[in-house]
Amino acid sequence: MTAWAHPQATRTRPADYNGRPMADPPPLLDVSHLTTVFDGPSGALVAVDDVSLKVGAGETVALVGESGSGKSVTALSILRLIEPPGRIAAGEILFRGRDLRSLGEEEMRQVRGREIGLVFQEPARALNPVFTIGAQVAETFEVHRLAAGREARARAIEMLAAAGIPDAADRARDYPHQLSGGLLQRAAIAAALACRPALAIADEPTSSLDLGLQAQVLDLLARLRASFGLSLLLITHDLDVASRVADRVAVMYSGCIVEEGPSGVVLHAPAHPYTAGLIAALPNGAPGRLRALDGSVPPLGPRSPGCAFAPRCGRATPECQARRPETARLDTGHTVACYHPQGAVRA
Repeated sequence: MTAWAHPQATRTRPADYNGRPMADPPPLLDVSHLTTVFDGPSGALVAVDDVSLKVGAGETVALVGESGSGKSVTALSILRLIEPPGRIAAGEILFRGRDLRSLGEEEMRQVRGREIGLVFQEPARALNPVFTIGAQVAETFEVHRLAAGREARARAIEMLAAAGIPDAADRARDYPHQLSGGLLQRAAIAAALACRPALAIADEPTSSLDLGLQAQVLDLLARLRASFGLSLLLITHDLDVASRVADRVAVMYSGCIVEEGPSGVVLHAPAHPYTAGLIAALPNGAPGRLRALDGSVPPLGPRSPGCAFAPRCGRATPECQARRPETARLDTGHTVACYHPQGAVRA
């Protein structure tokens, strides 16, 4: 097994009374044809372009790509946290069968935190500097009417302890500035997962930490996922993070999903030149933080008719420049949007 291979669990479909495989259950989160734009003087600029993404119950999906690829905008769109001039222009966001786009804002507030938790890249975005961390975790229980007063404070301390904060009862009285970076991120995770949501969206939760703390936070997320039965959508530009924790990987470029499938397949045998380029750009092809490829992700602006990656791709042909490729399923069992996928055959 190479450094990129992920130890996939063997999953078998349950059978009915006649021994026939039963259909897979519907995904917990099912995003279809999501498009998010930012309105400007010259028109709408597309940040998320016709994205479809699924997260199953108990599954971890990593959304991977360079900065500016649209990963965070996708996460904020799912939670309907896009602010003007941004807006969701099209698509469907099904969570437990409900279309989140159809909910009123009050209903959506109940979804955020109670059913879907959000872990920010910077804990300071999630924690108020003028309140103790214990009070902020307790407030989560109170807002969602799960506990109040002394019970909420007790449950907050339990959650801080579950997040690996030592001496949780004492630390609950601390303010955010009194915690180290690693403990601050643990407190933010405790606040995000206090209500034990079915889905957690973690937006670059380890990027501001050193390697040792990164490993600790990843282990914490894995442990809480198992304990709480969480599903996890992990936003990251670190392939090592994706290879360590994800069941499936979706690779994003310029607002589009260009490759998606089991992490062991995508990271060990990439089909899209962009995915292969990300891996090749790493030192000795080993896991670690992404280095810049030649060129850069195009900024928001008018879209070319062809593949957005074509200007940076050594395999590009006139067809790539003229027309955007459709997503195709490969014989390896994953999907790619490319006219010239490498090392794979269209199924």
